[in-house]
Formats: sequence, C-alpha cells, structure tokens
Amino acid sequence: MAESDFWKDGETSAKTSKMAGTLRAELLEWDALERDVKDLGELISIADKEKDAGLNAEAEASLAALRERFEKLEFFVLLSGKYDHANAIMAIHAGTGGTEAQDWAEMLCRMYLRYAERRGLKARIVDENRGNEAGIKSVTVSIEGPYAYGYLKSEHGVHRLVRISPFDAEKMRHTSFALVEVLPEAPDEEDLKIDPKDIRIDTYLSSGHGGQSVQTTYSAVRIVHIPTGITVTCQNERSQSQNRETAMKVLRARLALVREKERLAERAELRGEYHEAEWGNQIRSYVLQPYRMVKDHRTEYETSDTVGVLDGKLEPFAEAFLKWSRENKKG
Repeated sequence: MAESDFWKDGETSAKTSKMAGTLRAELLEWDALERDVKDLGELISIADKEKDAGLNAEAEASLAALRERFEKLEFFVLLSGKYDHANAIMAIHAGTGGTEAQDWAEMLCRMYLRYAERRGLKARIVDENRGNEAGIKSVTVSIEGPYAYGYLKSEHGVHRLVRISPFDAEKMRHTSFALVEVLPEAPDEEDLKIDPKDIRIDTYLSSGHGGQSVQTTYSAVRIVHIPTGITVTCQNERSQSQNRETAMKVLRARLALVREKERLAERAELRGEYHEAEWGNQIRSYVLQPYRMVKDHRTEYETSDTVGVLDGKLEPFAEAFLKWSRENKKG
C-alpha cells in the first residue's frame, strides 16, 4: 500500500485496503487479549497470596470471558487456506423430486442469504431459474466480504432434507436433495487467463430482476467455455456489460475448481481414494420429521435447533468443519 502507484488501480486498491483494515482489527483484538491475559495472571497471583475469595470469583469470571474471546479469534486462525479471504460464488441446484426438491433449494438459498446478513457480507443473486410451481431449479449467488469463501466452503456438497411435504395432500414424509457448490472468486492470475478464442458469448432477453429495462433488452449473457463445456449464465444485473463481467467471474471460479480437481486426482493416485461431493454422499442432513435434528456427517456436529439453522445460524457448523479439516490435514 506504500507503493507510489498503489492507488492507480481503484478496484484492486479498494480490496487491498479493506483486507488491510480487517487484518489490523484482528491484530488489535489479539493484542488486547494478550494484555488482558497478563492482567488476569496478576489478579490470580494476588488472589492466591491474599486468599481473597472475592478476587478468586472475579478471576473465574474474567477467565470465562477471555476463553469466549479466544474461541472467537481462533476461528480466524483456522481461516488460513489459499482462498479463504476471497469472495465466494455459490450455486444451488435442486435434485430429483420436482417441486419438493425445488422448494428445498429455495430454503437453502434463503438460509445462506440470512447467514451472509448475519456475518455482514454482501450477497446478491446473479442468476436464477425458478421452478414451474414453486421453489428454484438453480440459483447463483455472489457473496462479497472478508473471508466469505472461508466462512462458506463448509457448505460445498449435497444437502438432504427429511420432512412432511407441504405439497403432498396425503402428508407423507419426503426426502429431498440439493447440491450446493461454493467457489472462491478466483483472482485474475496468469494461469487462469481465459483465451477469448475459447469462449462463445450469447445474449438474450432477461427474465430476471434488475430494473424496468432488464426484460426488454438483450442484457442476459450466456458464456460457454468451449474446451471444457462449462456454461455460465447471468441475467440479474442491470446491463449486458455487468452481466458479462459477473459471468466471467463465475466462469473463472469454475475453471479454478476444475484445475483443483485435476490436482486432487493426481494426488489421489499417490494417497488413495478421493470422494467428490455427489448424490449419495450427502454432507449434511436436515430432519424435520419425526424428530428435529441437523447433523453434519463429516464432523458429526449436530443440533436440534433446526429453526435457527434454517434461519442462518451456521457458525458452529463452519467452525467444526474448519477444525475437522485441520485435523485431517495433520493425519
């Protein structure tokens, strides 16, 4: 940031400044915690010497408060992955099951939008394919803010819902699936450059939100990456140029994921089998009937607060996943 040409690139400088501010705030919290730990040590020493029950009670209360502060800061220590600090791109796809599965996909979308709001992240829907009767067939959401990907990467995989279907006149219990993809907004690195010759760009009338003119102009954009067959659409921005820019971000993120899968496949030949998130390998189950429970099948973390979870209270799942990931890496 001290470089003379730092402010020439407004977008990059703004992101860097924001990250610097986040890091400074985190460091200040660690420094304050360290000072308070030293003060607590002195308080305990005095209480032991004077055998003062009141001071001992004060020390116990201070210790509990410090432990709570440390646990919150520990979460940042766990966010040490290459892209954990990056913005996130989330795609939700309804599984087989028609309206029931599409309703479940929309419930998940609402859950993540509420979670983003809780964390102070900026979330916006960039593409949406609504169901014929209810729910959504698929939706793509851009989530911006410090550590957005780090917070949300635990959600990547298949999510399973068990409930009495509101769409079933016989009130039978149904099981629905939805696939959630979470991708980091990949930086414009040299090895992620996209050759214009490798893409085909189509424009069409938008059916999404975005203003009065959005449905009367060819503002929606579809980009096809010819070598891989990856197709990305964006129609919820106000202009064709904005839709194109957002679609390119999503495409770059998907290409980064393809590259990472190739690396994992190479490692799998050396270290054994690698399990991709796919149907039948659900990462989490949400049971609303006959009992209430949300359970993550990787970390074994579970809670009966299904209402809170579906309202965006996902922090315990994210923290359990980060700790589980760290232990697996050690193993």
